[in-house]
Amino acid sequence: MRSYKELAIKMLFTVLAFSSLVFLAGIVFVLFKESIPAISEINLFDFLFGKYWYPTFEPAEFGVLPLILASLEVAVGALFVCVPLGIGSALYVNELASASQKQILKPLIETLASIPSIIYGFFGMLIVAPFIQKLFNIPTGLCAFSASVVLGVMAIPTVASISEDALSFVPNSFKEASYSLGANRWQTLTKVVIPAAASGISTSVILGMSRIVGETMTVLMVSGGAAVIPKSFFDPVRPMTATIAAEMGEAAVGSAHYHCLFAIGLILFLITLVFNALAEAISRKYRIKLGLDR
Repeated sequence: MRSYKELAIKMLFTVLAFSSLVFLAGIVFVLFKESIPAISEINLFDFLFGKYWYPTFEPAEFGVLPLILASLEVAVGALFVCVPLGIGSALYVNELASASQKQILKPLIETLASIPSIIYGFFGMLIVAPFIQKLFNIPTGLCAFSASVVLGVMAIPTVASISEDALSFVPNSFKEASYSLGANRWQTLTKVVIPAAASGISTSVILGMSRIVGETMTVLMVSGGAAVIPKSFFDPVRPMTATIAAEMGEAAVGSAHYHCLFAIGLILFLITLVFNALAEAISRKYRIKLGLDR
């Protein structure tokens, strides 16, 4: 009877493990199935490098270049927020904070990840955007800069948590050897600890980038919603995720607009897939380097 129970449990967990692959395969199949008509109806070059996104005009124009550039602009701006704050938080928690401070700071940082994105969106609309509008004296605070700030704050837990884990795996013998050679705490931190954890920190940045690129509700509420090629960080923009969320409910099923939105989703999927594959490769290299994997 015991062996039957163990076999049943084993089969249950096997099914659960492979179900994720089935769901992933289904998502990929639907994305490609619904995207192919858009590519066949519209020239691929015009779709990727077209400067105008006017799906309701006659004739309609489906150029996603403004949406791609908006996503990249917001993502790069968010990195300038989350990378120094996230890595700095990880360094302080791991290297400088006392035990009592760690018990307070680490849960507080990770609490940011549990806040719903729509709350960040409300905060951005009501607090961040008006503040930036007054600070820089611009026509509207709903722009790429505001979206970058809010998304950067959202990505801090991802960067901080993974960076802190990477720093904690650095052997104490590295630090002791540095101190024995006469290095002070700052020199040990910058010359020994950070380089030793560089692969893990790089992984945290890449995963943070994936979190930023895939965010929808916040950029929909804070970025301004203008599907034009941005000329500065203070221009209203519309990233790819915001475009899908704003227009999918209005697009007629089976229309060119409908299939183009799926094609945008496919582009997002491929971008995040590349980021996650790169993060996994760097993480695996880091584990092999420390003898944790083969």
